[in-house]
Amino acid sequence: MLVSEGNPGAGNPWAGRRVLVTGHSGFKGSWLALWLHALGAEVTGFALPAPTDPSLFEAAQLAGLIRHVEGDVRDPAAVRRVVAEARPEMIFHLAAQPLVRLSYREPVETYATNVMGTVHVLEAARQAEGVAGIVCVTSDKCYENREWVWPYRESDPMGGHDPYSSSKGCAELVVSAYRNSFFSEGGPAVASVRAGNVIGGGDWAEDRLVPDLVRAFRQGAAPVIRSPEAVRPWQHVLEALGGYLMIAERLLAGEARFADAWNFGPADDDARPVSWIVDRMKAAWGDGASAAMPFSGARPHEAGLLRLDCSKARAALGWRPALALEDAIDWIVEWHRAVDDGHNPRAVTLAQIAEYRRRAGHGSAAGAPAAGTMAA
Repeated sequence: MLVSEGNPGAGNPWAGRRVLVTGHSGFKGSWLALWLHALGAEVTGFALPAPTDPSLFEAAQLAGLIRHVEGDVRDPAAVRRVVAEARPEMIFHLAAQPLVRLSYREPVETYATNVMGTVHVLEAARQAEGVAGIVCVTSDKCYENREWVWPYRESDPMGGHDPYSSSKGCAELVVSAYRNSFFSEGGPAVASVRAGNVIGGGDWAEDRLVPDLVRAFRQGAAPVIRSPEAVRPWQHVLEALGGYLMIAERLLAGEARFADAWNFGPADDDARPVSWIVDRMKAAWGDGASAAMPFSGARPHEAGLLRLDCSKARAALGWRPALALEDAIDWIVEWHRAVDDGHNPRAVTLAQIAEYRRRAGHGSAAGAPAAGTMAA
């Protein structure tokens, strides 16, 4: 599959739109920035240097494709400056400290980034002109997790046992307070979005299951698994990003009722235990994939059972997962195999975006394929 970049097609709401993406050097942010650029948006990214080496940001040479601004969301002056210079019509706020285990080692940094970083972005948007909407990305872990079998709805209480989860619950409260205090009558329309455990090609983060498996399989080593029985709402990164884009399109269109909280998770059957992911990844990888070994060290608390109720997004947006979990894992393996075989990482990524849009077909730029973007 090949994708021609910058060919948005007719009726595309993103063509020529000024968009700011915070955290664009991270895994999800890089996928989103590439998608927006392919749709014809004028993308500015604001982030620290790529958090991993290698990274999708560097592999896809994203800095040469969009306007890349290095900065820290913990610095309010830097955030105000990039918002003033970029003059965005839409802001996607993804900049975050995204790892549970790191939050135990760096709680102050985690709260400063995830909570006050969100405050700084919202405050900069409040003081700017022309910002139509903001999509703040938090996490499925923002909920007060009671380890029960029922999926969490957007109206359930915020909480969090560990600093990461707690910081995401706090960020949700910040978004709600700004929406009610400053944006209820004029100003940007603000939505928050809560996705499941996103997986995809080009993720090299530490202490994250799928990247750990890829590293082990590439090295011919046995992956070490911490919590094989833990159940998570696994989904391909494009499922979450497609939902974010659909919400943003509604905000750009002035539909105020979409300035709310939204879950974007997998189908109920795809909330699987870690052990299932390990076995499926091993089978998809084939030669060189070794059997997993149990982790023997100390384990800080992590949620054991977590599911999301996405009925609100299905009813209001017509959003539904387009990839079964088996397909998502196959796509990850195909991405890494293609890049390891010398294919251009940007082209491989854009090809999967185009194929996802073809499969999703939600009737928006986030789902429906643009004319002329796919070739067999």
